[in-house]
Amino acid sequence: MASSKRSTKAIIRQSPPLDFSNIPDDGWVKDKTILITGGASGFGAAFLKRWAIAGANVIIGDINVQAGDQLIRSLRNETGNLNLHFVHCDVTDWQSQVNFFKEAIKLSLHGGIDTVVANAGITGGGGVHLEKPEGLDAANPPPPDLATLNVNLTGVVYTTHLALYWLQRNPGSAPANPKCDPSHTSRDRHLLLIASVAGFLPLPGFALYGASKHAVVGLYRCLRGTSFSNGVRTNLICPYFTHTPLLNAGARAILAGSVVGTVDSVVEAATRFTADPRVVGRALSVGPKVEVVEGADGEWILAEDHNTTGKEKDIWEVYPHDFENNDHFQRTIIAIYNRATEKRGWLGLAVDMAGAIFYGLRARWRS
Repeated sequence: MASSKRSTKAIIRQSPPLDFSNIPDDGWVKDKTILITGGASGFGAAFLKRWAIAGANVIIGDINVQAGDQLIRSLRNETGNLNLHFVHCDVTDWQSQVNFFKEAIKLSLHGGIDTVVANAGITGGGGVHLEKPEGLDAANPPPPDLATLNVNLTGVVYTTHLALYWLQRNPGSAPANPKCDPSHTSRDRHLLLIASVAGFLPLPGFALYGASKHAVVGLYRCLRGTSFSNGVRTNLICPYFTHTPLLNAGARAILAGSVVGTVDSVVEAATRFTADPRVVGRALSVGPKVEVVEGADGEWILAEDHNTTGKEKDIWEVYPHDFENNDHFQRTIIAIYNRATEKRGWLGLAVDMAGAIFYGLRARWRS
């Protein structure tokens, strides 16, 4: 095995697997400035409430002005926390997100941002369904409705791009460090992406939603290996089916009789990430609370026997071994490629260099 000093996990500063017996202190978010897109309802509103009670400075963005304003007024009265704000934000509009971040800096108690939660999302638009093409033989057939991709992917990319800029400029913050002391880390640089189990499981009938969430998972898996260069820690939550406004009547009818997750469980997972600055590059899937036991092969299985005392679980770590696998790939496949390069020797280098020069000259001549 590669030494810890040279392992990918050590280089990118990924933290160890989560210890679920260790509950973070909500007080660790006190006075921290947190941005939430899609914060007027669903998970976003629940995050806002939990962190407002803990004394955080929270700014939510949403296209629903009435719901956002009303929610902020209500929570200010309920919690006594006046450092809660709503700013109109259409995540599909680049300039709208730029304005959202700049306004948040003005509303911040310390002139910076500690955590950005890319939460805004929809299940689908109301236009032409991708999987039900009709009338495409017309002179000017309509394109499929890409609203889902615009919100769930383009919007998240916009949020991520802005977050990586502003988080590293957070006054008083230091690069993310899994060995820091949370009780003495007043400033943070944290990007939290919200995807879905549809980001790693197929969801028939919701191809664009599934594609958008797969993309967010892919974004996370890449960023957690690179955002350390900006001192930013990137984490991910993938909720299971949960009763939020995203689940319309049809979806709820389809899920009738099935176990579903709770908003409280998702909020608990998000708070674990947001409150504890030691958690770097981890992902959680959050689902229904079930009782499980460890099988003979070491895997968790449902506790079928009512006489067996199991363990309640609703939060599961996903993609925990990406970089162990990456190190294995480097030690094996890349070693083979390197050996093949050595066998080509100086002759191979000379041939390739001549080819590169010829290619450049030909491209210049054609231009």
